[in-house]
Amino acid sequence: MTKRYWNIQLEDMLAARVHLGHHIKQWNPRMAPYLYAKLKDTHIINLTRTARLLSEACDLVFDAASKGKQFLIVGTKKEAANSVARAAIRAECHYVNKKWLGGMLTNWSTTKKRLGKFRDLIRQQKTGGLNRLPKRDAAILKRQLSHLQKSLGGVKYMSKLPDIVIVIHQQHEFTALQECITLGIPTIGLIDTNCDPDLVDLPIPANDDSIPSIRFILNKLIFAICMGRSSSIRRTTIRPSHIKEKKEKEEMKEKEEMKEKEEM
Repeated sequence: MTKRYWNIQLEDMLAARVHLGHHIKQWNPRMAPYLYAKLKDTHIINLTRTARLLSEACDLVFDAASKGKQFLIVGTKKEAANSVARAAIRAECHYVNKKWLGGMLTNWSTTKKRLGKFRDLIRQQKTGGLNRLPKRDAAILKRQLSHLQKSLGGVKYMSKLPDIVIVIHQQHEFTALQECITLGIPTIGLIDTNCDPDLVDLPIPANDDSIPSIRFILNKLIFAICMGRSSSIRRTTIRPSHIKEKKEKEEMKEKEEMKEKEEM
């Protein structure tokens, strides 16, 4: 995996309060390698480790995005919900920022059917099909649509299991994380000082309760995903013209050789 520069500055992380952990009594001993110091009763996260691991995560998602991989971002806590939705929409990722439905991934066949029903209701609403139904039937379907929008709105176009899941708050999204572990889906996770770094494949030590901190980490990851997708588009558009140019040169060479033979 090629290492790239993602402009991750310690000053910016300090300003976003990425370094502030939980009260020392709430810490998880497995977080010890990621801690810098104690400030009064609060653990301080080692931002040098954060920068290195965030850079690794950016490299990972860049490469994955350049290969057309699909991402799911999970952050249902109120501090993360709005940032998750905005970031995911910007990078065309799937997301869950409301309630996680148990079995969303592990019971994928059922989820897939519900998503099909959801998309069908959306089509009916757009084409005016719901308004042509009897009032009672239309009201029932509109309630179903509203419920599905709340629970599955961020994943309505997800046609298969995600290739990588980004988890914003480990403890709050533990069910989602367990499903990823069960299915072997790679995970990237923000881990605060009360989290277990061993539960995610690529941990990013950071304050997961601060909106600026969450936004800072997400912005870096989303930028890397967008850059990866752009590089994929450039490759697919450049490659055909390159092949065409090579073919034209070969044809010209063949014509010249044939002309030389005729002259002889």
